[in-house]
Amino acid sequence: MTMVPPGDAAPSTAPADRGVGPLLRAWREQRRVSQLELALRADSSARHISFIETGRSRPSEEMVLRLAEHLDVPVRERNALLLAAGYAPRYPETPLDDPALDALRAGMERLIQGYEPYPAVVVDAMYNVHAANRGILMLLDGIPERLLAPPLNAMRLTLHPEGLAPRIRNLHEWRGHLLSQMERQIALHRSEPLRRLYEEVAAYPAPEERPGSREANPEPLESAPYFALPMQIEHEGRVLSFISSISTFNTPMDVTVAELAIETFLPADPATVKYLQSLMS
Repeated sequence: MTMVPPGDAAPSTAPADRGVGPLLRAWREQRRVSQLELALRADSSARHISFIETGRSRPSEEMVLRLAEHLDVPVRERNALLLAAGYAPRYPETPLDDPALDALRAGMERLIQGYEPYPAVVVDAMYNVHAANRGILMLLDGIPERLLAPPLNAMRLTLHPEGLAPRIRNLHEWRGHLLSQMERQIALHRSEPLRRLYEEVAAYPAPEERPGSREANPEPLESAPYFALPMQIEHEGRVLSFISSISTFNTPMDVTVAELAIETFLPADPATVKYLQSLMS
């Protein structure tokens, strides 16, 4: 599947005119790290950290980046901290369709295609889909075209009552997993667009817990010793079970790259493996 242009990335919610001190303090408190602990991590002193947070001391560019690193501040927000401290942003935000990222796009395409027939997808921080393999497309058969119009959003597509939701046998549990995942991302990135997406999909009708129907699956759903919560989804009269795994890039130096994730779906039982492999024959 050809890469599509990225959707609007989540903008920084940290206004530069507040100054770097209050912003660093907010990140430190959110991470539940004391001034002393942060000082020890950053090879500084609690007194210096206090002076930075209260505006009595202007941190060097190196110190801003060091503190951001130890507070696990997202790359996009590190640029906001630098701006608030009076420095130029350090990390570019290259459009995904820029020629400079040709090698990256090609590598991700090869990766998700090599994962076939198992599903794999590339998403950004807003869960907009930028690439998907044939395993994903197989699961989307019969979804209304309006839900597949770009920018395709993985959360919206999964939880919408006209999307994949009616096909997911354990929707109550899977929905809870996805919403919890979004809550963690909101806490990490403090993104208002992501919060609005969360509020939208959380407002979709919540399913009632129901035991899995046995008609479409001759074996009990409980027969497999699952090692993580599976997504159990109906496809052409069968129930397929997948375990989700998410990969991100190590030490990214670009905002766009930092916000990309590759989600792969590993078959969770022998029946799913056998069925998907039969599609390749």
